[in-house]
Amino acid sequence: MNKVEARQRIQKLRREINRIRYAYHVLDKLIVTEAVKDSLQHELLELEQQFPDLVTPDSPTQRVAGRPLKGFHKVKHARPVLSIEDAFSMDEVQAWQERNEKILGQAAKGYYGELKMDGLAMVLTYQDGVLAQGATRGDGAVGEDVTQNLRTIESIPLRLESVGRDLPPRFDVRGEVVIMKDELERINRQQTARSLPPFANPRNLAAGTIRQLDSKVAAGRRMDFFAFEILTDLGQRTHAEVHKLLHDLGFKTNPHCRELSDLAAVGDYVKSWADKRLSLPYQTDGVVIVVNDLAQQRRLGSVGKADRWMQAYKFPAEQATTRVKDIVVQVGRTGVLTPVALLTPVRVAGTTVSRATLHNQDEVERLDVRVGDTVVIQKAGDIIPDVVQVLVKLRSGHERRFVIPKVCPACGAEVVRKAGEVAHYCSNRNCFAVSREKLYHFVSRQAFNIDGLGPKILDQLLASGLIKDAADLFELKEGDLRPLERWGEKSAQNLVQAIAARKRVSLARFIYALGIRHVGRETADDLAAHFGTLAKVMAGNLDQFEAVPNIGPVVARSLADFIAAPANKKFIDKLLKAGIEIEKVLTKMAGPLSNQTFVLTGTLASLTRDQARQAIKAAGGRISESVSQETDYVVVGDNPGSKYERAKVLGVKILNEQAFKRLLKLN
Repeated sequence: MNKVEARQRIQKLRREINRIRYAYHVLDKLIVTEAVKDSLQHELLELEQQFPDLVTPDSPTQRVAGRPLKGFHKVKHARPVLSIEDAFSMDEVQAWQERNEKILGQAAKGYYGELKMDGLAMVLTYQDGVLAQGATRGDGAVGEDVTQNLRTIESIPLRLESVGRDLPPRFDVRGEVVIMKDELERINRQQTARSLPPFANPRNLAAGTIRQLDSKVAAGRRMDFFAFEILTDLGQRTHAEVHKLLHDLGFKTNPHCRELSDLAAVGDYVKSWADKRLSLPYQTDGVVIVVNDLAQQRRLGSVGKADRWMQAYKFPAEQATTRVKDIVVQVGRTGVLTPVALLTPVRVAGTTVSRATLHNQDEVERLDVRVGDTVVIQKAGDIIPDVVQVLVKLRSGHERRFVIPKVCPACGAEVVRKAGEVAHYCSNRNCFAVSREKLYHFVSRQAFNIDGLGPKILDQLLASGLIKDAADLFELKEGDLRPLERWGEKSAQNLVQAIAARKRVSLARFIYALGIRHVGRETADDLAAHFGTLAKVMAGNLDQFEAVPNIGPVVARSLADFIAAPANKKFIDKLLKAGIEIEKVLTKMAGPLSNQTFVLTGTLASLTRDQARQAIKAAGGRISESVSQETDYVVVGDNPGSKYERAKVLGVKILNEQAFKRLLKLN
């Protein structure tokens, strides 16, 4: 990017960040997630570091927050309440340490790690040991007097405890007002009952509560306060001592804070909480790393609006912003053409993402996503990234629209769209791309789960003519593989043995591996449990398929069409002749959750999706892919989808992870 392009990009980023920040900090409106704002600000900071002469005093990187709201008295802080520089990787933390070592001329004398709770920053002022004032951070220099609302929080001491030393007349403490996840759920249930919009997250609720002019509203909401910094000199020498003093003075401090000897210990602390944070009763989006020695803190000082001696490591975001470099079409195993956005690589949810699905042409048009756009992408756990929003205000005018092609990019056949469907299909049943994707699906983890047989090897086997479909895999011999490039005796032997080890398979896995449209893992389980044998499935008709629990008319029609196709019957016969054995379906034993239906949505912190499914089945329960009046429980993890909203509308009982584990006695 040259300087002219950088200037244009910087101007657009500043306008968009200021719009987001104004809505969030001044109007208490969340128009994008914190992760999106962080991602945009990070991009702006990197551009300004690359082109330092483009930095201006009004840049969002040069200030802390928006103007105080009207309705509260303005309060000038005794000393500036500065912001914290963000880091998104341990490499950036390492660079921060190296910058500090240059200033200090030596290594830091250890660090202190604190969980970065998702709350509202506050400054409390005590006069002669009695709470005199509580103020928001505001713009870092001037905040808002919200003392009456803060007095309703029981974890804020109205009088300080004696610590065996004289306190100065004025004593200032910095901390965070936090609202727990269960309190957010309780308040949002009240909001829904009153036909009011729900609060987006605990911080949004805390901000809305603290800024209530009527303190009775604040008193009716359970808020907490965690102190983390003393702004008054009491002779303390380390940040760890600060936390000990706060505790002794009567403040609640986070019990998970730790002294950390070096950067390796910092890395271990960060990693441990990246894994465990979802189990906490409050939301946290990172770890604050503090130089422990206060004398070193004073020597490091601040730069701009941020203290040099502390840095916030942000946990991998579920959302981030990036640019769409191109939009291409992928042909799936059922012949569906899926538009895929090729992205400028970006870190999200702990991995580097360079592709995101756009699902279909209707979704492309709904989002109005174009080649060259800046977009918000979202990824939760192992879920394929989605484009969820286009930041249209960052457009340059050179973006290009996308339209599904009229011919298949793999085989050149006509692309068709069936009446009443959103998907576009390749009309060629023998399309090479479709056959290849069916193979990928057949050997995948939830299907035949053949170890060591990935896309590259399958492509090589197809190109060499050794296989035409999945059934041919089970006829391969070591001698077939050895002449191939990069194959030896041992590798050939390993693959043949891995394929042979999967000749015995459950009926549910066999059905799923066939790649029948609309038949996912749960539907395959339902079919196996209902029919019991492959012969009975193959003899089924439309009415019989509709009689299976959790199967509707669309899925039933897809099954009936698949069974009726001669080519599919021939393929199944070929698999059986190749030696595939289907295990007998065991009669389901009665359990404590017999005949109760569960739907899973979101990411669980301590269980994989497959572990949760197996636990439900072991207790006699059923799993469904959709929420209906027949659903007994919806289990909700982090970042739930539309199933969660559907459950609330239908009044289906919702379980968080802890309640789910208690129900199944997994604790």
